[in-house]
Amino acid sequence: MSDEPDDRDVEGPREPGDNPDERRSVASGSDSDPTDSGDGLTKTDDADGPSLETDGEGVVSDRHNPEPTYPDRDDDIGGISTPPDDEEMPLADHIEEMVLRLAVVLLFGAGGTAIGLLWASDAIGFVWFNVFPQGGDAPPPHLYNPLELWLTRIKISSLLGIMIALPAFVYECYLFMRPGLYPNERKYYLAAVPTSVVLAAGGMVFSYVLVLPLLFEYFTYYAEGSAVIAYALGDTFNLIITLTGFLAIVFQIPLFIMLAIMMGVTTRRWLAQKRLYFWAAFAGLSFMFTIDPTMMAPILVAVTMILLFEGTLLVLKWVGQE
Repeated sequence: MSDEPDDRDVEGPREPGDNPDERRSVASGSDSDPTDSGDGLTKTDDADGPSLETDGEGVVSDRHNPEPTYPDRDDDIGGISTPPDDEEMPLADHIEEMVLRLAVVLLFGAGGTAIGLLWASDAIGFVWFNVFPQGGDAPPPHLYNPLELWLTRIKISSLLGIMIALPAFVYECYLFMRPGLYPNERKYYLAAVPTSVVLAAGGMVFSYVLVLPLLFEYFTYYAEGSAVIAYALGDTFNLIITLTGFLAIVFQIPLFIMLAIMMGVTTRRWLAQKRLYFWAAFAGLSFMFTIDPTMMAPILVAVTMILLFEGTLLVLKWVGQE
């Protein structure tokens, strides 16, 4: 037996490469100081870079940049861009803003109605003796309710309120949608405000000059010889105000078509191809909002809507708009 000691029985300092774990530590670099975070991840501080968290196999995350980065909201991503002032708002803030803007419109309408009450009685007499075909020989109005005259004054004054509230409504809608509109769309919308007022006034004048006289001439014609004509003040002005206000809205059709085409929502060619669907929709709306058992009022309104629609398409074709 040899007296020389066995290398395995001699204890002494070992080389760093003897232990596999130590070899991995040495191979990772002498400048890293691994620190156990307690959750199975090891944090290393590298003198040449930021501190990283590792799981022993690779980098998990960077402590110095934990939040993901997102592209700017004004960038064109995938062909979709956003208006320059567009920003996210909570739904409650949108509802609050909408309610406040509607309150402004109602305030304008109430102010116009209050002003109209000052001349309501004169307006009733003027309208009454001009919508009937006999003029001065028109049948006098009859009252069947103690409050009928006052209610009629309020109703005819509301026409002035509608005239004043309509541009306010269009402008408040513009302010509400402004952050989501592009600059060219804002330009079109602002130009629509005075145009809307002019068209509404045109619709009221059209109703007063043509539609109402024609309608009451028809009513008087089929009642003569069958009954004593005695028109109730309240019911008669209900029909007058309904038709006048509805035609003020109907005359906005050319404006809506122009805005839709300018903003790229539709084209003149597509509207022309779908004209029968629009005609049917116009007839349905006229019969829904102008209730008349004789069918005369709905027919007049439907024909007016169709003529406005076709006239706008004809003008667009004449100027070369497709």
